Parts: sequence; structure tokens; C-alpha cells
Amino acid sequence: MATTAAPLPGGQRPNIPSAAVHFPAIRDYEQVDREIAGTLGPSLGWFAALGVAIVCMLIGALTWTYQIHEGLGAAGYQPPVMWAVYIVTFVFWVGIGHAGTLISAILYLFRAGFRTSIYRVSEAMTVFAVMTAGLFPILHLGRPWKFFYLIPYPNWRLIWPNPKSPLVWDVFAILTYLTISATFLYVGLIPDLAILRDREKNPVRRQILAQMSLGWRNSDREWRHFTRAYLFLAAFATPLVLSVHSVVSFDFAMALAPGWHATVFPPYFVAGAIFSGIGMVFTIVIPLRKVFHLEHYITLNDLDAAAKLCLFTSTVVGLAYVTEFQIAWVSGNRFEQDYFWNRVFGQWAWAAWIMLICNCVIPLSLWSQKLRRNTKWLFFLSLTTNLGMWFERFVIVEPSLSHEFEPWQWGGYRPTWVDYCILLGSFGWFFMWFLLFIKQLPVMAMSEIKETILPRMRHPHVDESQELEQGGYANQMMNDPPLLGGSH
Repeated sequence: MATTAAPLPGGQRPNIPSAAVHFPAIRDYEQVDREIAGTLGPSLGWFAALGVAIVCMLIGALTWTYQIHEGLGAAGYQPPVMWAVYIVTFVFWVGIGHAGTLISAILYLFRAGFRTSIYRVSEAMTVFAVMTAGLFPILHLGRPWKFFYLIPYPNWRLIWPNPKSPLVWDVFAILTYLTISATFLYVGLIPDLAILRDREKNPVRRQILAQMSLGWRNSDREWRHFTRAYLFLAAFATPLVLSVHSVVSFDFAMALAPGWHATVFPPYFVAGAIFSGIGMVFTIVIPLRKVFHLEHYITLNDLDAAAKLCLFTSTVVGLAYVTEFQIAWVSGNRFEQDYFWNRVFGQWAWAAWIMLICNCVIPLSLWSQKLRRNTKWLFFLSLTTNLGMWFERFVIVEPSLSHEFEPWQWGGYRPTWVDYCILLGSFGWFFMWFLLFIKQLPVMAMSEIKETILPRMRHPHVDESQELEQGGYANQMMNDPPLLGGSH
């Protein structure tokens, strides 16, 4: 468990992880309720950020209206490139949502302590990222008002969607992932909703919180059912990390196009999704940590551990890049070899080198412990990660479509202002929902943080946290055993 303890004399080395003291600056349960619930009050800066997000979303919505009137040609579509920024951004947002499931579900099963302070943010990020990704298959349709044809439901016309269509696969993946992620987020919120209900003075809001908390009374029976349900959902959500983005990768791997028809795509997409998701977690968590003064909850050790996970997934993504080139080299396939040469040294070299530098070179700095514990560097690295992973999807989609088997099929692609505005609108949509979330519900799990705090004793004792750190507690128990039956 990555935790925080007192630094060594001299203060030269970083804080030492200790299982006894996770949050040394937190003394009691009331402090947790007071400080985390205190983040819910709106502020001028929050209104400004929300206003910017809404303006960006409206720009995207108005641009989409223009596209519906003018047709998909307004977005720069031209043969042979008929998958463009919309599909690139769709894959990008699906990938962003994967870190939430990883941190909240998989790390919960492995009992990784550093997830405690950041998993609520990552779970909310997952839900809103999948909500954003779900818009892009609709945006990509020529007639978006016919989107319900993608949903397999019986109707009087006996028209069923084509199960071979990648769009149908995406609908199943998104709906499944959104349902499980939203359920997982809500179940974890129930104890915190009860805390907010008991603190609320407004009768209307108190009644809403009472309904949402499902009558939670903090009893032993409720906690037993809660932990079992949470464990079941964590185990159920874990395969989604592998399955959902694998399904998205099949949109490409099942197509006979240079650079796409490869079995490496499912693990390649999953690793890239987790990498991009952790980058977005840093992008969100580090400003929240500073603005809400939560440095003693989201500790440097927590960020350090998450940075190691980021470094690992970056290494896996780099290995996938090398594997792609190695497969093309040994295959003897002239088309594959020409395609990868064109990707790195030809028409799309500018995008490929942005991808390689942001995803493989800059993350190597995380081998330095000093940089792993530097919040400014982590925030900068998160921005480069988001940029590099978007360009990774761009490099996957555009070069393959613009450089197919026959020379007469070769072409180019240049995004238009419509593409840029709808991309901007997707970020506005995502951050609008997230900003609304952080002022309505706690950004950290108050009940789970309390589990790491020593309970209040009926009688005063020596500071047990120091005793536990130094091994004094075990020595005391050996030399002075507890009273049994009221006497020695």
C-alpha cells in the first residue's frame, strides 16, 4: 500500500510508504466530512470554468447543426478517407474511460492503497468519457436521426441491424460499458450520499439525498451487503477493460487495409487506452488537488504510484509500436512495408513523430523518482500524453485509408474547421458534466478514506501511529499484554 509517513532526518529522501499511516494529516472522521464536503460549495472560478465548458459545447452543437444542413462533406470527408476526426476522437474518448475501470475495479481487487484518493474522480471520468464517445458514431452518420437503427430491437417492419457492422459492435460496447460504469459509480457513492444527507440543512435537497442513499443507516448488515456487491461489480467490470476496447479495435483489425489487418490490435488498443486514461486522471486530479487544497489526501506517494503505472503502460505501447514495424518487416508484404515507411518518413511523418515523442520518449522521464513526485511535470506529461494518444488514433486511421493497395486509391486528408469545432465541443461536453459532478457529489470516497484512519479511543493513548511506524506497538503488546477479565 503506497502511503505517506514522516520523512527521514535531513529531509533528503522522499516520504517512506507505511501501512500504518496512510493520511498522516487527517486526525478524525469529522475532518474528512468537513473538508471533502466543503469542496461542494460553488465558487467564482468554478462558474468561470463551467461557462467556458458550456461555450465550447455550444460551439460544437452549432457546428453539428451546420453539418447536418450541409452534409458530411463539410467535415472534410473525401475519398478514399471516409473515416476521419470523428472516428479518431471516438476511439480516443473510449480509451479515456478505461483508466477509471482499471483504478476503481482492478486495483481494488489487488488492494492497491494508492487508488483510495483518486478512484472516485476516475470513475466519474469514465462515465462522462463514455457518454462523450457515444456521440461520435451518431455524428459520423449521414442521417443522425436514424441512429436507432443501430439498436437491435424488434419492430413492426421486421428490420434488424446488420450484426456484421462495426457500428453495431460499438453500440453494444458503449452501452454495456456505460451501464456497468454508472452502476459501479453509484454503488460506491451510497455511503457518501448518506453522509451528505445527514449534513444537509435544505429539506428539499435532504430528501433527494435520502432517496439516492437508499435509506443507508451505516449498520453492520448494510456494510456486509455493500462490500459484497462492490466486490461483485469490481470483478464483473474487470473483463470490460479487456473486452470493450478490444471490440473497438476490431473496427480496424477486421478490415483488409494496410496497417490494420493485425492480431496485435486488441492488446495494443487496451494498453493505449489505459495509458491515455491515466494521463487524463493526472490532468484532472492535479488541478483539483491544488484548487481544493487536498494535498494531504492525494499525496505525493499516490501520484508516484500512479506515475509508475503510467510508465508501465507507456512501455507496453512502445513495444506495440515496435511489434507493428517488426511484423511488417518480416512479412515480406510490399504493401505493409510501404505503408509503415510512409507513416514514419512520408506523408504522415509529422503526426507519427508527435505520437512517438509524446507516448514513448517523454514518459521515459518517469524513471526519475524526482519527476514522478513533481506535480508540475506530471501535469505537463499528462497533457502530452493526451495529445500523443489522440495522434496515435489519427495515425492509425488516416494513413491506412489514404495509402491503400492501389496507387489510384492514394489520397490525402485535411481537417476542416467543422472537425476542429466538434472536437472542441466534445471536450466542452465532457468537462461540463465533470464540473457539475464535483459540485454536487464528493470528489473522493469519504467512507473509504475513513477506513485508513485509526478510530477514536475512549481513553487517551500514546500516539499509536508513531508506535506502529517504529514497531513499538508490537513490543508493547509483548511486554504489557491487554487486560483479560479486568485483571492481569
